[in-house]
Amino acid sequence: MSETPRKVIIPKNVTDALRKVTYPGSNQDIVTLDMVQEIRIAGQKINFSLVFQRSDDPNIEPLIAACEAAIGKYIGESAEIRGNIAVKYIHNMERPVLPGVTNILAIASGKGGVGKSTVAVNLAVALANTGASVGLIDADIFGPSIPKMFGTEGERPAAERIGNRDMIVPIEKFGVKFLSIGFFVAPESALIWRGPMASNALKQLIMDGNWGPLDYLLIDLPPGTSDIHLTLVQTVPVTAAVIVTTPQDVALADVVKGVGMFRSKSIDVPVLGLVENMSWFTPAELPENRYYIFGKDGGKKLAEEIGLPLLGQIPLVQGIREGGDDGVPAASKTDSATGMAFASLAAEVIAQLEFRNANLDPTKKVKVSRK
Repeated sequence: MSETPRKVIIPKNVTDALRKVTYPGSNQDIVTLDMVQEIRIAGQKINFSLVFQRSDDPNIEPLIAACEAAIGKYIGESAEIRGNIAVKYIHNMERPVLPGVTNILAIASGKGGVGKSTVAVNLAVALANTGASVGLIDADIFGPSIPKMFGTEGERPAAERIGNRDMIVPIEKFGVKFLSIGFFVAPESALIWRGPMASNALKQLIMDGNWGPLDYLLIDLPPGTSDIHLTLVQTVPVTAAVIVTTPQDVALADVVKGVGMFRSKSIDVPVLGLVENMSWFTPAELPENRYYIFGKDGGKKLAEEIGLPLLGQIPLVQGIREGGDDGVPAASKTDSATGMAFASLAAEVIAQLEFRNANLDPTKKVKVSRK
C-alpha cells in the first residue's frame, strides 16, 4: 500500500498558522507584529526566527511552545518544527518597518497627467468604505496633491513621543490616514531638492509615521521611474503595484516600462493590474452617453496583451474633478455613478490581492549591495 503524499509546505502556510498565535497581553498576532522572520523550508522541515524586543522577555518559552503547537495543528503533525525555532533580539537586528501593515500597495503610472493621484485617493476612500483600515502616503515629493484632494491644506500633523522616538501622527479623513510632504512646506513653495533629499523625505513619512495596524497602505508614487521608486522598494516589502493609465497610445507606451520595472529581477514586485482612467466622457445631463475622447478600451487591450487584469475603468466626469478640487473625493459619495465605479475598483483590488497573497510568497525588500 503506497504512502499518502505529504503536503507541500510553503511560507504562507507557516505565516497563516502563526497568525493564530497572539503575543500575550496584546490583541495582535506575532506575524502582524513582525516577530516571525527568515522562514526556511526543506521538505517537511520548517525553520524560522522569532524576534523579541529584549532577551529577558518572559514570553519566549511560552511563545515557542505556542508556535510549535500551531504548526502541528494547522500544517500537520508531519511538519518538523520542534527545536527549529531560533530566538533573536531586536537590538541585534534592523528595526522592523510598518510591522502592523498587512498590504503595501504602490500606485504608479508610466507618465504624468493620467490621474494617478486621483485614483490613489479615491481607491483609498473606497477601500475604507468596506470597513478596512487604510493609510495613504503621498510619495510624489515634488508635486504633492493629496492635502488638497482631502481638503486639508492648512493642517499640520502633530508629533507624539512613543517610547524613545518622536512619531508623526497622520491626518485622518474619510476613514483614511494620510501623510504628505505638502503638510510640511508652504503650498506656494517649490521644492528644489536633489534625489537623496527627496528619498529621505519619503523614508521619514514611512518610518516616522505612527501608522498603527492597517489592512492597506497605499503609496502614491511620482510618474515614471525614479529614485523614489527605488527608495520605496528598498525601504519596505511592497506587496504589489497598481498601474494607472489612460486609453490613449502615448500613455499606454509608458505603461510597459512601468510594468517592466516592477517585474524586473532586481525589484520583483507583483503587478496586480491596470486601472484605465478617463475611459470615456459622460456629461451630467446625458448620463447614458459615452464619448471616447482618448480612444476606446486602450488600457483593456494592453492589459490583455501583457497578461494583466484590468482592475477597473473610471469615466471622465465633472464630479471627480470637482471632488479633487473641493477636498471631497468622489468615492465618498457611495450612491453616485463615480462612487460605484471606485467601489468596483476597490472590490477588484481586494480580490486580486487575496489571489496574490494565496499564490505568491511575500515580497522582500530590495537589498542594496555594496562591493
